[in-house]
Amino acid sequence: MPETPRQPPFRVLAFSKTSGYRHECIPISIAALRTLGDRTGLFTLDATEDAEIFTPDTLDSYATVVFLHTTGPFLNNAQIAALQSYVRAGGGFVGVHAAASGNKHSEWYGRLVGAHFDYHPEPEEGILLIEDTGHEIMSGNSDKERRWTDEWYNFKTHPREKTNLHVLVRGDTSSFQGGNMGHDHPLVWCQEFEGGRSFYTALGHFDEAYEDEWFMSQLEHAIVWTSRIGSEGGQGKAALNIS
Repeated sequence: MPETPRQPPFRVLAFSKTSGYRHECIPISIAALRTLGDRTGLFTLDATEDAEIFTPDTLDSYATVVFLHTTGPFLNNAQIAALQSYVRAGGGFVGVHAAASGNKHSEWYGRLVGAHFDYHPEPEEGILLIEDTGHEIMSGNSDKERRWTDEWYNFKTHPREKTNLHVLVRGDTSSFQGGNMGHDHPLVWCQEFEGGRSFYTALGHFDEAYEDEWFMSQLEHAIVWTSRIGSEGGQGKAALNIS
């Protein structure tokens, strides 16, 4: 029997502009995503910190955009509008760690990410509780909990109050100090959002995360899920064979 043709890799944009605190892990996180795309053959990665790329025509060529540790007011209103149009046309969004700390002037951006970052206590080791091991993004993960060292983000609003969010991982609040979200402390979630798909993880402050198979597997599956490769539902950019 003839082999089923492999779908050509789709394009992913990694965006890491900062106008506030700058994470030292940005270079290694970009390199890790590029290696992931090369190893799996699923996607090719373009990386930039130039916000001028946020125009409808340019964004239209990407299946998913990944915001890596973007801080401060890094997009102007026209660029946010271009991102909004992109998502509403089926584009995917993946936000990593400090992506929740930027563009606090934009209520829409906060809903895209799921919540705006408030503050974090000193980093320490704690326990992550996996809520949905059966979700595509958590594929291959059968453990119900995992020890993890990171900044344990608090948010300005409680993610659980937004019923559109599907929480994948929360923190065990008895295992770390400084949480202000009550006993329920969501840290990783996804959602169907205005025609597109969005994923956010509050994890990933340290370089070691991008060498961790468990964490990188989530990013891989999140990129695929937001791009709708092999997923049911509406037609995303990758499903429409935009390259």
